[in-house]
Amino acid sequence: MKEENDKKETKAKKSFKVKISEEIESGVYANAVSVNFNNNECIVDMAYNVPNNQDPTLKIVSRINMSHRTAESLLKVLSNALLDWKNKNEKSNS
Repeated sequence: MKEENDKKETKAKKSFKVKISEEIESGVYANAVSVNFNNNECIVDMAYNVPNNQDPTLKIVSRINMSHRTAESLLKVLSNALLDWKNKNEKSNS
């Protein structure tokens, strides 16, 4: 039983080396998002709402396809990061 717990702890502590190309490193600006699901995946489109345009135009700047499991993980990570950010800002504003 202890050996099984040790394996779980080892998996939890595993870290990854992250590599990012220069092109992706600078990122893109998006001020709109669209999320769609089908039976196999979740599709997230990040877009830029072009201002001062007669016809409202959204320019897709990035599309991410992911499994439902990865989408759930993203939701948890994003929620936690947003809560941390809000808590830090509340402390610095008081």
